[in-house]
Amino acid sequence: MFLFGDALRKKVFFNYEKRLRLHSPPEKIFEYFATFQSADGEVLMKPSDLMRAVVPVFPPSESSLVRDGFLKGERSPGELRSAPSKFFDVANGGLISFKEYIFFVTLLAIPESCFSVAFKMFDTDNDREINRDEFKKVMALMRAHNRQGASHRNGRSRGLKANGSVEDGGSLDYFFGKGGKARLHHETFIQFMKDLHDEILRLEFAHYDYNSQGKISAKDFALSIIAAADSSYLNELFKRVERLNSDPHLSEVRITLEEFKQFAELRDKLRPFSFALSGYGKVNGFLTREDFKRVASHVCGVSLTDSVVEIIFNIFDKNRDGSLNIDEFVKVLHKQQRDIPQPVASGIMGFLSQYRK
Repeated sequence: MFLFGDALRKKVFFNYEKRLRLHSPPEKIFEYFATFQSADGEVLMKPSDLMRAVVPVFPPSESSLVRDGFLKGERSPGELRSAPSKFFDVANGGLISFKEYIFFVTLLAIPESCFSVAFKMFDTDNDREINRDEFKKVMALMRAHNRQGASHRNGRSRGLKANGSVEDGGSLDYFFGKGGKARLHHETFIQFMKDLHDEILRLEFAHYDYNSQGKISAKDFALSIIAAADSSYLNELFKRVERLNSDPHLSEVRITLEEFKQFAELRDKLRPFSFALSGYGKVNGFLTREDFKRVASHVCGVSLTDSVVEIIFNIFDKNRDGSLNIDEFVKVLHKQQRDIPQPVASGIMGFLSQYRK
């Protein structure tokens, strides 16, 4: 009975945190997930806090915690485990201020292609490099196109200490040097964006790898898959995930970071993958585990292990007849693009509108 109650509380707080990410001002989101306070009173995030603020994650199954953050006046959920991060140690000194949070959320929310377009807009001499002031204009344009970036108030509306303007936030010294005289090359910045996405993925895996074993349980891997599903649909999926512990084989399965990354790569190639799955399913009327692996490999160049495929089918083989429910699976993966608030305007016209402003 205790386990049921504990699982229920985890779901309640998980849904609360999803709503908070999607509908709250960035100051409130930052305050909720940030776990560090400097000697002068500035609230700061650890890298793991940033991951939790942008990625919907359940508390790991091996942890007794039922939530990840809290607001002033609320009871602390307990000590949160923070995985070390060489990426943020190098790029940002290991701690993240509110203005830097806005910077990283902006990078994570906007597609790489949009940044490339904006970068080229301000590269007037076409040498694939921009200076510090031009980069600040790129970031201002990107923030105007993102809900959190557009609605921030420098952290002052909720009493957070935000030293300096958000315009000077992020990794400007890292890109341009202390004097701000260096120039940023397009490829250098795009690689930084890719490394940032990879690091957030690694921190998500580390979140579920609660005992630092380098592997996570089948249940935790399944929780990471369903975390982005609509709240109205989550209860049904959660019941299927709970069944994994009663399966003698799957209860012993452990997923590695490499397997975790392979599934993330497949998610990033969802459009061709879902098209191939749907086409194959319509023609044959049945999609087996081997069919699924073959489509992933031949269409997307992603090799999935038997363990990963077995977990996927245990969640999305609704009728337990050995055939994947393609629509159900694709719908959840489509939603699994990070729960970062959507841009304030969509499409190329919205982007150009912000550029003209």
